[in-house]
Amino acid sequence: MAITLYVGNLPWGTNNEDLTEAFSRYGEVLESRIITDRQTGRSRGFGFVEVKDEDAEGMIEAMNGAELGGRVITVNEARPRE
Repeated sequence: MAITLYVGNLPWGTNNEDLTEAFSRYGEVLESRIITDRQTGRSRGFGFVEVKDEDAEGMIEAMNGAELGGRVITVNEARPRE
């Protein structure tokens, strides 16, 4: 089973590999993706990391409020779109 984590306040230069590298210290990352603007292709400053169910809680605790690329990031369980 997998859980998707929301990661906010990312530095503009962060890419999918950076996200995977940062989170893989605390468990297995199945997929990571930075959300980009459709027209410009620039990062929108947030992304999602899909992780194994058993790793999710530890990753949230370890990474929420952590510094990544000079910015303090927000990490929590992603909520479905309304």
